[in-house]
Amino acid sequence: MQKLRHTLFPLFFFAIVFAKAQGIESLRDGIDSVVYEAIKDWAFPGCVVYVSKGDSILFIRSYGHHTYDSLRRVAVNDIYDLASITKVVGGTLAMMKLYDDGKFNLDDPIGNYVDKIGKVGKVTFREVLAHQAGLYPWIPYYQKIKKKNGKFRNKTVSYKSDEEYNYPLTDSLYLHSVFYEKIKKMIRKSDVSDEKKYRYSGLFFYLIPELVMNLTDTLYEDYLDNHFFKPLGTKTLTFNPLDKFSSSQIVPTEIDTFFRMEPIHGKVHDEGAIMMKGISGNAGLFSNAEDLSSVFQMLLDYGRADTMNLLSPETIHLFTTAQYPNNGNRRGLGFDKPLLEYDSIASSVARSASFKSYGHTGYTGTLAWADPEADLIFIFLTNRVYPSRTYRSLYKRNVRPTIHQFIYDYLEEIQTLNQDPVGNTK
Repeated sequence: MQKLRHTLFPLFFFAIVFAKAQGIESLRDGIDSVVYEAIKDWAFPGCVVYVSKGDSILFIRSYGHHTYDSLRRVAVNDIYDLASITKVVGGTLAMMKLYDDGKFNLDDPIGNYVDKIGKVGKVTFREVLAHQAGLYPWIPYYQKIKKKNGKFRNKTVSYKSDEEYNYPLTDSLYLHSVFYEKIKKMIRKSDVSDEKKYRYSGLFFYLIPELVMNLTDTLYEDYLDNHFFKPLGTKTLTFNPLDKFSSSQIVPTEIDTFFRMEPIHGKVHDEGAIMMKGISGNAGLFSNAEDLSSVFQMLLDYGRADTMNLLSPETIHLFTTAQYPNNGNRRGLGFDKPLLEYDSIASSVARSASFKSYGHTGYTGTLAWADPEADLIFIFLTNRVYPSRTYRSLYKRNVRPTIHQFIYDYLEEIQTLNQDPVGNTK
């Protein structure tokens, strides 16, 4: 029997290699089919699909074009607006580091650290990060800047640039230098529900830059650069990318027909984040797929990056664990999690994604997801809101969870192939 096993092993080894090659080709064909059909259905003009397992890139491929005019093909290193993925690779990362350093307690009221926010200040960090605080979902700041007669309110926006109105929202629209105080006032006056249940809200994330400054005397964007982005060696993970990169490397997001009234290209799509001069904990970060994966790989590696410890394993475990599952809330602290009961229509991720997995979606169609059990990272970057946010085929076709499930199916197939002829795992 031992002799037969030795005779069969070389043949079996080459069979495994051939089967794996066939498997990855089948995976590519499956993803290609889903993406190309989605592009034909105007789900998005193009995208980048990235998959890594362990320290290796399993799959990276670009599809389609920046826009439907087909003038510029998408490249794998192109930069996309991450939208609400910023909540985890921006705002939540900062909160994790502050927590690691003992700067706050999760069950402290946020009003102990950020002033002038009224009843919003009575909710705790744990509640706001898990979307359990009853905060109002969002505020259309751009609508609040005008009077009934159509004129802009004082210290909001102007058609002329000067020392006070110094941040260009567009080529002809300029934001007042202290508009953030208006944002805080609107948050302070917003509704807070007495019922403590899951209610997704981005309001707290607008306050994180001020919180970081209050606790560290450091600008929020510098805090992220110093503690995460520079140690990780990322280049494209940044706010306001036009300050560093050519517009040709940045994928356009939307043709705005109700606020900025121009194509959004290289400036943050989120209307609240642009009123924060492009820098918030809610939205504003741009990145290519590989740089974004570096953050999630660090999280899967228990906070380590090369020889550095950027976060403690205990903090990562805490923030990526559901906080209120008994109240029907799947969320971790900042991080999204799989649905408590899988729904193929409502889910953004695969049925096979483990309950330990975590990540976040973005309104522009983006998704970043890590699964510690599978040691797997899946990133999907796109601009599904181009030319308009009314285009929703990405969701109707279940593009992201379908691709995600293909990946798990492929990994399961490979795991099966790693059995030798007598059943021992290689």
